Amino acid sequence: MTPEQTKTADKMKSVKATWDKAPAGPKKDAALKHYQAAEKAHAAKNDAETNKELDAATHALA
Repeated sequence: MTPEQTKTADKMKSVKATWDKAPAGPKKDAALKHYQAAEKAHAAKNDAETNKELDAATHALA
């Protein structure tokens, strides 16, 4: 994996951990949609889209 892919994978783990700790509610539901989109983008090896969706998930949880 390239350093960028490693950074993206670490970011996914971090966002998932934050999501796991979040209380149930509309913010968590919105973040899940972004996280799932990030997983799809990651599977397609689209790091830019993955990072965009991870940022949106983080923002939704804030």
